[in-house]
Amino acid sequence: MFTQQSIDFLYFNHKYNSKEWYKQHKDDYQQYLVRPFAELVTDLTPTMLSIDPHFIVEPKIDKTISRIYRDMRYATDGYLYRDKMWCVFLRDKKLYNGLPGYFFELSPYGFRYGCGYYQADAQSVKNFRQLILDGSKEFKAAFECYKNQSVFQLYGEELKGSKFADCDGEVRNWLNRKNTGLIAESNDINLLLSKNLSQVLAEQFLSIKPFYDLLAKAEEMKASK
Repeated sequence: MFTQQSIDFLYFNHKYNSKEWYKQHKDDYQQYLVRPFAELVTDLTPTMLSIDPHFIVEPKIDKTISRIYRDMRYATDGYLYRDKMWCVFLRDKKLYNGLPGYFFELSPYGFRYGCGYYQADAQSVKNFRQLILDGSKEFKAAFECYKNQSVFQLYGEELKGSKFADCDGEVRNWLNRKNTGLIAESNDINLLLSKNLSQVLAEQFLSIKPFYDLLAKAEEMKASK
C-alpha cells in the first residue's frame, strides 16, 4: 500500500532538489514508492491483460513504472526530481505505432488515473476523428460509456475555433481535440492509502474499456495502411 511516507517523499525530494538528500533517503524511495507501485501493477495485471493482452505489465522502472529523476536535457526549471510518479499500461512501442494506454499518477497534491493518449500523432488523431464522423460502432460504444458515468472527464488541448460546426455539441467536444483521453482526479486520501485502491482502479479501468477500444481501433487503421 501507499502510505503518508509515499506522499512525503515525493514532496521533500522535489523540495530539497538534492542528490545528497536523495541518496540518504533512497531506501525510503524503494520502500514507500517503488514497492507499492510494483504491487499495484501486479494487482492490476489480470485486469489490464483482459483489456488488452498486448499490454506490457512488468512491474519495473522504465517498463510500467516511471523514473523519479528527470532528463536534464529537457528540464528548464533546474529540478532534478519529479514531484510525481506514475505507472502506465501500454503496448510495446517497438512493435506498435500508437501509444494509447492506461495510467495512474501520484503526487503530493492528489492522484489521477485514466485512459488515453499522451502525445497522439497526426494520423492517430485523424483516424480517431474519422471513426467519430463515420458513426462507427466503436465510437457509439465509447460515447455511450462516457455519457453513463460521472467519474471521468475528457482531456486534451482543444482546437482554436470549431472545425466541426455541423456536428452535435457533445460530439463536437470529442472532435475538437488535438490529444484525447479520459481522466479522473481525486484527493481521497482514504482510498489512496487503502488496500482497496487496486480493486477500485481495476473496476474503473474496466468501465471505460470501450473508450480504449476506440483508440485501439484508430491504431489498427494506421497499421493496415
